[in-house]
Amino acid sequence: MRRNRGTSPVSQSIAVSVLLLAALFLLPLAVVAPFRSALFGREEPVDETEQTPPAPFTSGTLDAARPLRVLDGEEVLEMDLGTYLVGVVRAEMPASFEPEALKAQAVAARTYTLYKLQTGGNHGEAADVCTDHTCCQAYIGEERARANWGEHAAVYEAKVEAAVRDTDGEAILYGGVPILAVFHSSSAGLTRAAGEVWVNDLPYLQAVSSPEPGERIPNYYSRVEFTAEELKGKLQAAFPGADLSGGMETWLRDPAADSAGSVETLTVGGTAAKGTQLRSALGLRSACFTWEVQEGKMVFFVTGYGHGVGLSQYGASAMAAAGADYREILTHYYTGVTVEPYGG
Repeated sequence: MRRNRGTSPVSQSIAVSVLLLAALFLLPLAVVAPFRSALFGREEPVDETEQTPPAPFTSGTLDAARPLRVLDGEEVLEMDLGTYLVGVVRAEMPASFEPEALKAQAVAARTYTLYKLQTGGNHGEAADVCTDHTCCQAYIGEERARANWGEHAAVYEAKVEAAVRDTDGEAILYGGVPILAVFHSSSAGLTRAAGEVWVNDLPYLQAVSSPEPGERIPNYYSRVEFTAEELKGKLQAAFPGADLSGGMETWLRDPAADSAGSVETLTVGGTAAKGTQLRSALGLRSACFTWEVQEGKMVFFVTGYGHGVGLSQYGASAMAAAGADYREILTHYYTGVTVEPYGG
């Protein structure tokens, strides 16, 4: 009778090892298999570029009650006053400015618009206002503004909308009626009286101090230079009666400064002129300028930007940063006025 051979210890060890290896490979598959569909099944692709469009601006009660016809190029847009003002503030003041400065700008823009409505504006029956800053006020739509603002778009748009909504219906009044609420980017430390820039003086547009943070204002100090030929061409076009026969150093004479230090009057080739006229003719940033001849060129040194009358935008932001609210800012820059809701 033959005896069956027993399994050697080595063979047993190999068999156990094979079983263990198989278990290590097969066990994860057994666990994953029930969830294979959930883990690896196809899903509808997600469009990550799709975003919920921002909610449209809703004007406050008083602004919403004033419909406007806004001439934008050849098209007349219909909107309420608040919606228009949001577009104006977007365009006229950097949205990075202090919230109280943005509120001051919103009230100034509203007041300027009301003044235009009451005085008939420049567009007759066609429209109430336009989007041309040389005629009325600058204006920019939300889509374009957001593209300009980039990553700050949501924050900046919220600030601008809050400035308009939080001042709903408020205007700058003198004698109970809206004023000509002009504004500019930055002055040379003092604003200018209206009569020093334009034909008529106005009691609420007088020279006042302005805290201009010059070191933080882009191109607050600017330099412009012209060759003799360039300068002569520009002066002859603007002042056809000027005698420019002598040397370039004789063409501009007798500058007289106004109360803010800007050039109020001078002579151009012996012809009397206003500093604002020369500023316009040469494209200078303001009428606060000096000049000298350097290496055969006429060089102008300019301070500030704009006509210098009324609200200084950079000054307003500086006042706001120092703790002033928008009413304090407005009653500082516009003399003898009140700031209150206007229903007229």
